[in-house]
Amino acid sequence: MSELTKLNQNLIIKKIDNETVNLQITNNEMLMSIVGEFDQNLKDLAKLSNTNVYFRGNSITCKGTNENLSIFCDAVKFLINKYFLTKIIEKEDIMLSVKKNIELKDSNIKSFQQLIKTPRKSVIARSEKQSQYIKALKENDIIMSLGPAGTGKSFLAVSVAVTMLMEKKIDRVILSRPAVEAGEKLGFLPGDMKEKVDPYLRPLYDALYELFGVEKVDKKIESGEIEIAPLAFMRGRTLKNCFAILDEAQNATETQIKMFLTRIGENSKLVVNGDPSQIDLINKSNSGLISSKNLLKNLEEIKIIEFDHTDVVRHPLVSKIIRAYQNKSTDDQN
Repeated sequence: MSELTKLNQNLIIKKIDNETVNLQITNNEMLMSIVGEFDQNLKDLAKLSNTNVYFRGNSITCKGTNENLSIFCDAVKFLINKYFLTKIIEKEDIMLSVKKNIELKDSNIKSFQQLIKTPRKSVIARSEKQSQYIKALKENDIIMSLGPAGTGKSFLAVSVAVTMLMEKKIDRVILSRPAVEAGEKLGFLPGDMKEKVDPYLRPLYDALYELFGVEKVDKKIESGEIEIAPLAFMRGRTLKNCFAILDEAQNATETQIKMFLTRIGENSKLVVNGDPSQIDLINKSNSGLISSKNLLKNLEEIKIIEFDHTDVVRHPLVSKIIRAYQNKSTDDQN
């Protein structure tokens, strides 16, 4: 049974008049996930679509202009698809459902099939570019992704790596990044090597904990199945049967990125992620991310994905902030 058929069986939309539609969702668990605790999801949907929404039993009545009614109905269809795939509706899905304003067609359904199942949650592509990225992570041996914060570069790469580890397609996951201070002088850090570098690697830990759980992550780090290390520790190694991710690669030199990529061994995937607009090196021209991308873009075996502010899936303000800074940079150049 196709997802479209499932949706039609669980959602009935009736137009009452030019300013009113009624939606009935027959699957009670799905209904409660879409409505949310204390009806919060519906309240958010009403605000985002500029409509008035009333909920009773399995019936949702929506009032507004024709255009806004369409936005609301498409958002509900989006959320139903999300529920079919993951059995959960998250807060960010509410904003995304209105942002995408999807009409449910076969082509749109296929984009949702880029699904990653991890021990604690299922992850789906939240934009067309994310869908391309997940496909590349699954099919290519070397992947480079460039783009602003909040586009899912690191999180999706860690998600695919965790899945491959659980499915025993690889033996290890290696997460690395340059130990470069983000514009702040941290001074002397006490403790052993792990304690010294952990502050730089915290975002990677956060992604692992969300997908795996703290206890499982700690056990796999202890067993060596997950390794988190500064980029400098990659020199001289051959990475076999592993999924290695270099995060924050805008803070690596061209030589360092070359060193990382040439570590690739049998049955391994290497991912290089970075945001060219957030270089923390004292001499920003030392960043090798853009030059590496340009050098390697013609190699068929290497897939390069470039995100922009339209692919941001964090809070909607993140996209606006990025666009404001981009506009300022353009004005300064002029």
